[in-house]
Amino acid sequence: MAMSPKLEFRQSQSLVMTPQLMQAIKLLQLSNMELVAYVEAELERNPLLERVAENEGPDSAGETPSEAAERGEAEAASREEPPASADWMEGDMEPSRAAMETRLDTDLGNVFPDDTPADRGRGDTSASAPGPSGGEWGGGERGEDYNPEAFLTAETTLADHLEAQLSVAASDPALRLIGVNIIGLIDEAGYFTGDLDQLAEQFGVPPAEVERVLKLIQTFEPSGVGARNLAECLAIQLRERDRFDPAMQALVANLELLARHDRNALKRICAVDNEDLSDMIGEIRRLDPKPGLAFGSGVVHPLVPDVYVRPGADGTWLVELNSETLPRVLVNQTYHATVVKHARSQEEKSFLADCLQSASWLTRSLDQRARTILKVASEIVRQQDAFLLHGVRYLRPLNLRTVADAIGMHESTVSRVTSNKYISTPRGVVEMKFFFSSAISASGGGEAHSAESVRHRIKLLIEAESPEDVLSDDTLVQKLKGDGIDIARRTVAKYREGMNIPSSVQRRREKMAMRSVAN
Repeated sequence: MAMSPKLEFRQSQSLVMTPQLMQAIKLLQLSNMELVAYVEAELERNPLLERVAENEGPDSAGETPSEAAERGEAEAASREEPPASADWMEGDMEPSRAAMETRLDTDLGNVFPDDTPADRGRGDTSASAPGPSGGEWGGGERGEDYNPEAFLTAETTLADHLEAQLSVAASDPALRLIGVNIIGLIDEAGYFTGDLDQLAEQFGVPPAEVERVLKLIQTFEPSGVGARNLAECLAIQLRERDRFDPAMQALVANLELLARHDRNALKRICAVDNEDLSDMIGEIRRLDPKPGLAFGSGVVHPLVPDVYVRPGADGTWLVELNSETLPRVLVNQTYHATVVKHARSQEEKSFLADCLQSASWLTRSLDQRARTILKVASEIVRQQDAFLLHGVRYLRPLNLRTVADAIGMHESTVSRVTSNKYISTPRGVVEMKFFFSSAISASGGGEAHSAESVRHRIKLLIEAESPEDVLSDDTLVQKLKGDGIDIARRTVAKYREGMNIPSSVQRRREKMAMRSVAN
């Protein structure tokens, strides 16, 4: 077979994502604190970027009026003639799917290969995000700036440890929401410093419900965490050791006598002799009065909301960004114009051009990120107006596609916007992903109910039952259908078990036993 050279033409399609496009996409997923760290790293790397102080405007960088006019002309020129690589975002950077597909000449479904159908339903939480040095915070590809030591030295805080246990112990999102807020009110020593009645009023639930969540947190490790005072902290630890007998209860209830070393009074109150009292005091001393300090006393970062929602005077909801935590940067066009005149080699000119393009892209991406978050948050508030007014029971079923179609964005964009973002509402600080839940159809063709609201109704029905009339799963199904909720028995059983509620037989035995003890 003879071999001879020849020419062939092949046509193929491929998706090309510029570094600037990847930056704009990844910035959406960063929280405010992560975004500040990322911008700080860019400020150190790029000499053309400068920080805008809180008390100075974007044109008060210490220049003379002529310099300000020169910088204004340069900025106008840069807006009129954007870099060639930024053509896809010229104009007002509309983030709609149609606009981006037109500029990229591709289907945006290929831009987010890490999204699966399950991720679109509940929100994407596994995608990587750029770190402060241009690397990535989470999994994914490991760039040049990937530093494994940054993960090895990460310290688990008390709040992280408790929230990890809460996610396992409480499957009901409403209980988790209350639990997260309770954990936020636990100080570094492990004591709960909040007001249960105030939390109950905030979430629109009975005080006994908040008390039950606090009791659940008090069963977590470290032992004694979540106590409201020293006596309760010691009692929790003694119960776990099965040493909280009547004599020890009397000793814990009279800690002021123990502090005064009044052993005679303690022996009389506890009805024990001197030897037993010494053993009890020794056991008390082996307990940990500040269990939270086992996780160190590092800097505790408060939960900072990205969006504030408050009622307006006309009955509407006012949605605004938390501008105090958003970094404010600008491109120093005056410095660039001065330095570029003295650039001699092609390498220096190329470096300045790259810095100018990178700085311009960062400022545009930050502005685009802020407008996109505000747009998504406004639609979520519009969809969940009943929850803000009346509480968890009125939470509507919602998914990413509904929000994406309403605001003209891609589902993956909405998923990234809602990752690591929090909204401050009259019902507390809520994660954006909390508002997305599956739907349960209504009987008679009415409006569907969210799974969280149905769990809440099941819990209220069980709490209101009497020992003589304990509700079975079949009875719960009939009561829910009477409220217009079309639900199967196996679904009721699944929700009940997910909330750690025992069966009707076990509940009847427990309530009868509690009544006999009370009598």
